[in-house]
Amino acid sequence: MSTTATTYGARDHARAQAGTVVDTMPSIPASTWPSPPAEVAPEALTWAETVAGGGYTHKVLARGTRLRLTDVDGDACAHVLLYNVDQPWERLNVADTVKVQWNAYLGESVALLSDQGRVLATIVADSSGRHDALCGTSTVDGNTERYGDGSPQGPSPAGLGLFTLAAAKNGLGPRDLPPSLSFFQGVRVQPEGGLEFTGSAGAGKTVDLRIEIPSTVLIANVAHPVDPRPEYTVSKLEVLAWRDRPTTPDSPEWTHTPEAQRAFENTADYLTARGIA
Repeated sequence: MSTTATTYGARDHARAQAGTVVDTMPSIPASTWPSPPAEVAPEALTWAETVAGGGYTHKVLARGTRLRLTDVDGDACAHVLLYNVDQPWERLNVADTVKVQWNAYLGESVALLSDQGRVLATIVADSSGRHDALCGTSTVDGNTERYGDGSPQGPSPAGLGLFTLAAAKNGLGPRDLPPSLSFFQGVRVQPEGGLEFTGSAGAGKTVDLRIEIPSTVLIANVAHPVDPRPEYTVSKLEVLAWRDRPTTPDSPEWTHTPEAQRAFENTADYLTARGIA
């Protein structure tokens, strides 16, 4: 019988875990992912991971990468932050994403804008339609009051706590965490100004983002802060990314709105000056 009471026993126990596969984990290398999208060659995959409910993940993605999030069982809620990897003070600005494009609701062809008026990513496909750009993510205090625990290691982790951990692994601190977007759990504004939680569109729904500037992506898969269900409810999230092409002037997203076109032009100007495009 193996024991971890000695250094040798601990080493042997650790080595015996090699090859273990669990339901929620990254696939390294990504090309070994067992079920890539039909349109994607396995060798094109750069990120493949299943994130548990109450879990988080992060990755640096190249310009032109296509990032697909899938609500596997119908109760995922992917809270997302984006940062310019070379200049991380440039980051997702949810307020500008909403107000500049005159649209409070996320969907296909919506550009995700930075605080510099540039496009960090674009929503290029969406079979869910249940997303939120208004509420941000949950807090440790809020989850503690509601569920009894909001700590990252507890049974009901808060998004802000998990973002703090993910940010630290990319050289960022708590002050670098702006409001986030969330995908797969919808919220709508009512005529009197209140918020209606519309929940999920069901299992198997996807949203695809195209990365327009090399970006650090942080994802926390946690219950939505206005989900009215009394129990902490969130299911696993599938994350896949593969090499693709960035948006170009002949792409429909470039001219989706006059505001989006200006943001793409700002992005192209920035990338050209840096020798990226």
